[in-house]
Amino acid sequence: MAAEYDLTPRMAPNLDRHLVFPLLEFLQERQIYNDNHILKAKIDLLNNTNMVDYAMDIHKTLYQTEDVPQDMVERRADVVARLKSLEDAAAPLVAFLQNAAAVQELKADKHYNLQMLNDKYQIGAAQIEALYQYGKFQFECGNYSGAADYLYQYRALCTNSERSLSALWGKLAAEVLMQNWDVALEELNRLKEIIDSKNFSSPINQVQSRIWLMHWSLFIFFNHDNGRTLIIDLFNQDKYLNAIQTSAPHLLRYLATAFIVNKRRRPQLKEFIKVIQQEQNSYKDPITEFLACVYVNYDFDGAQKKMRECEEVILNDPFLGKRVEDSNFSTVPLRDEFLENARLFIFETYCRIHQRIDMGVLAEKLNLNYEEAERWIVNLIRGLKLDAKIDSQTGTVIMEPNHPNVYEQLVDHTKALNGRTYKLVTQLLEHAQGQAAR
Repeated sequence: MAAEYDLTPRMAPNLDRHLVFPLLEFLQERQIYNDNHILKAKIDLLNNTNMVDYAMDIHKTLYQTEDVPQDMVERRADVVARLKSLEDAAAPLVAFLQNAAAVQELKADKHYNLQMLNDKYQIGAAQIEALYQYGKFQFECGNYSGAADYLYQYRALCTNSERSLSALWGKLAAEVLMQNWDVALEELNRLKEIIDSKNFSSPINQVQSRIWLMHWSLFIFFNHDNGRTLIIDLFNQDKYLNAIQTSAPHLLRYLATAFIVNKRRRPQLKEFIKVIQQEQNSYKDPITEFLACVYVNYDFDGAQKKMRECEEVILNDPFLGKRVEDSNFSTVPLRDEFLENARLFIFETYCRIHQRIDMGVLAEKLNLNYEEAERWIVNLIRGLKLDAKIDSQTGTVIMEPNHPNVYEQLVDHTKALNGRTYKLVTQLLEHAQGQAAR
C-alpha cells in the first residue's frame, strides 16, 4: 500500500531536481522501495547537476566498488574548471559586494547603480551576468548557502525581469534546502506576488507557475509553525484551487489534511467537501475518501476503515510523515493530530444523526477500546461543553436534542427545494402564457 499511495512520481516533474533529493531520502529511510532503485534514481538526478562527488559516493555504494567510471572523473575536472572560470569572471563584483563601505553607495534606483558601478568600479553587464551564472553554478554544486547569497545580490542589481524571476526561484529552493523556513516563506510570498500580477507572462505560464509554487510550498507549510493555516490560505484561493483541479489534483491530499488538523478553518470545510466530490474520478486517496465517508455518505464503517489507511498514508508521505526524535522516543506529530481530529469528525457527525449512542458501537467507530473511548468522550464533552451526557448503566451517550439532526436538516432542505422549484415552474408557465396571449 505504501508504494501505491506514493505521490513522488507525480510531484517530481513539478520540483527542481535538488528538491527531489529530500523525498528520495525519506523513501529510502521508510524502505518503501528496493534500496538499489532509490540509489539509481539518485544517480539519474545527479547526472544533470554538478554534485559530482556525491554521485561518485552513491556509485561506490550501489556497485560495491572504489572505482568510478571515467566519464565521472572527467566531469569532475570540467566542473572544477568551470567553477574557477566563473569565480574569476564574477570576482570584481564579489569583491565590491564584500566591501561594506562600497555597498553603501548603492541606491534603490537600479539604473543609477549600473551607471555608478560602471563609472567608478569598471563593473558592467558582463560581471553582473557572471554573478548570476556563478550563483546558479554554486546551486548546481550543492553549495546552497553561497547560491542564496549570490542570487540575492544579483536580484538587487539586475534589470532583466525574467532573469530576476529565475534567480528568485533559485533563492527559494536554496532556502528550502537549508531549511530556513521563515526566509523561504518570505521568498514564496514574493514569488506569489509576481506570479499573480497582471503583467505576468501568458495565462498558461501563470497556471504552470502556480502549480510549481504549490508543490515547492509543501516543504515550507509542513515545517513552518503557521504552515497548516497558510496552506489553506494559498491552495483554497479560487485561482490556485482551479489550477489544482485542472492540472494537479493530487495536491488535494495536502489541502484535505490541513483542513482536518485545522479546527479554525472548519467553516470553509463544507465548500471543500464539494471539491472532493467533483474530483473523485480524477483523484482520491484514503484522506480524501475519509472526508467523503463522513460528510457525504455518512458511512461510519467506511470512515473507520479509511482512518487506518490514512495513518499508513501519512507515515509514508515525505511531507506529512515527519518524525520528531526525543531521546528514545520517536513520534509523527501530524499523524497523532490527524487521528485525534478524524475521531472528532466521526463523533460530531455521528452524534448529529443519533441522539442515543451505544458506547461499544462508538468505540468501534473511533478505532478505540471501550475504556479509551469512554475517557476520550468524557474529555470531549467537558472540553467542548457539548450538550451530551454518558449513561454508565446502559453504556450510552445521550445527546440533548438542541440541534436538528442530519435527517431533519435533509427534510428541511428538500422542502425548501420543492418550494423553490414550484415557484420557478409557476413563473415559467405565467411567462409562457403571457407570450402566447400576445
